[in-house]
Amino acid sequence: MSGLAAVLFDMDGTLVDTETLWWQATEEVAARLGHRLTDADAPEVVGRAVEDTAAHLARATGTAATDGIATTLTAAFQRRVDEGAPMRPGADRLLAELERAGLPFALVSASPRSVVDSVVGGSLAHVPFAFTLSADDTVRTKPHPDPYRTAAERLGVPVTACVAVEDSPDGAASADAAGCAVLVVPSLLPVPPGPARFFAQSLEEVSLDALRHHVRARATAGAPHATPGAPGQARASEDARAPGGEDHPGR
Repeated sequence: MSGLAAVLFDMDGTLVDTETLWWQATEEVAARLGHRLTDADAPEVVGRAVEDTAAHLARATGTAATDGIATTLTAAFQRRVDEGAPMRPGADRLLAELERAGLPFALVSASPRSVVDSVVGGSLAHVPFAFTLSADDTVRTKPHPDPYRTAAERLGVPVTACVAVEDSPDGAASADAAGCAVLVVPSLLPVPPGPARFFAQSLEEVSLDALRHHVRARATAGAPHATPGAPGQARASEDARAPGGEDHPGR
């Protein structure tokens, strides 16, 4: 199979603005444990699975009960998600374009199933995903390749014919390792460049034609090169800086 076969979307910070909610939840739990969360904690919080962040807080505070921290983190995040998570700019338009074209797309998240179901039943209730994958659905979650490989297998398409849309370093690493072309739309934490990564400042810049271009460029050239300034074309970039104006990194 050649060309674009499917699009695989991350959830937190990519389709919905839950980045800040995850940071706030982690900040709350850290404070209870006597730890003040700062930007230095961001690599262990942003885009990480709950268990990873829980393990970090356990190390930072000398707490042995990692499972208990993970449960508390999930509950704190869930409360905030249940209150509503706004869509990211351009997400609705892009999803509608893919639906009109009949191109399969799925949700591939590192959040627990309870959080994914809450968001899919709320902010994303109108979106016809082929299926959703959560951190509970694979043995290993991001940054390992398992989630994206599993998604491609479920769709019955080569993983190399998929574009993964991500916002975080761990998510991009997961998609890279699986073999996807990766469109990075950074939210609160910078994502380093890579040979299979394209960058856009917002999903408002992204079109179906752009996604098709990414798969072709990756397959034919090894390292993608987008055409600067092409209408609807997300740009390949060596500058993966997140947009300014955010106070805190998040999930």
